[in-house]
Amino acid sequence: MVITLKPQLGANPERARSHNKQLVLRAIRHVGAIGRAEIARASGLSTQAVSNIISDLLGEGLLIEQGVRSAGRGLPVQQYAIKPDGGYALGVEVRPTAVFTALVDLVGTPLLTDRTPLRDTQKSTILDTVSAQCTQTLSRAGIGKTALMGAGIVMPGPFGETGLTGAQSELPGWTGGDPAEIFANALGLPVFVENDANAAAMAERMNGVARGLDDFAYLYFGQGLGLGLVHDGQVLQGAFGNAGEIGHISVVVDGHAVELESATSRLSVQDYLARKGVSVTDMDDLTRLYSSANRHLFDWLDQAAQALSAALSIIENLFDPQTVILGGAMPDDLLDHMITRASLPTRSVSNRPDRTHPRLMRGTSGRMTATLGAAALVLHQAFTPTIAEAR
Repeated sequence: MVITLKPQLGANPERARSHNKQLVLRAIRHVGAIGRAEIARASGLSTQAVSNIISDLLGEGLLIEQGVRSAGRGLPVQQYAIKPDGGYALGVEVRPTAVFTALVDLVGTPLLTDRTPLRDTQKSTILDTVSAQCTQTLSRAGIGKTALMGAGIVMPGPFGETGLTGAQSELPGWTGGDPAEIFANALGLPVFVENDANAAAMAERMNGVARGLDDFAYLYFGQGLGLGLVHDGQVLQGAFGNAGEIGHISVVVDGHAVELESATSRLSVQDYLARKGVSVTDMDDLTRLYSSANRHLFDWLDQAAQALSAALSIIENLFDPQTVILGGAMPDDLLDHMITRASLPTRSVSNRPDRTHPRLMRGTSGRMTATLGAAALVLHQAFTPTIAEAR
């Protein structure tokens, strides 16, 4: 078996034992089941170091023995895999109207999901709601709090007071203070806070079409439009955590300059259809309209494809990604339609003959995309050797 991983050599085990454990976990997760010698080649660690780490990980309940595999003339090779119930991650998405939660196991399988409406967006209301959902979820799953590796929290950006404050898709009342510290104190857990686009991008890398990709762009369709940028396997956050606010750039549609998310987001399609006398309340409504070839929806899709084409030129030439992925809270049919109708710019660094991935791909969609992405933030910390501290 040939394992292709971006080289990341292990550090001195005396100084960075946890770093080396993550190298081993990363190699195992990448393949699914793997032997010690293969782990050593993929991680840059010695076979003896790998053996010691595997013993530790088995003792900690993070790995299981997954049978043996014949290795030609030699002895059968013991295989190791991630133990699904070796740990759990809680994903929380805070929207202006509701809080969504998801509990996933160590391999990213969703176990429980929930939604609780919010009566307001005051910090106390949101913190009480999230704390109650955490307690209820653990009780329903029969899992102790000590089994939780942490909580990922997704909130709409931008973070802090910025020139974008007042956007329709933001979360009022949360522009001050450190959300990660606030949630960590309320939950008593390690907490990782990201915007919805970044979280969805990491989920796509953990279990979606971006698995194995280290440099890609993820356009997240939510109430607004966000961009998750992954470089060298890590989310590009910017100086204040607001990199990727692409929805507010100006693009030309039908000869007029407009903000990108005003032509492409879920709020955009809802507002457009409302002006045409068509009421839309959820993704199922959009799917039904698409199936019936509603002319107003198709007019909006033509507009969205124009805006997307302009955005692709910016994303590709600025960031040189392996691919651009569309996903989020938008039906698959609509995303596929936009991908089909978008004009890929010819004057682009991504227009090259040696490509191994399409320039534009559809990723995961659905109302829980960002919530599961929040849980993926926690798993990403467990499986990624270069660890960013929780903010």
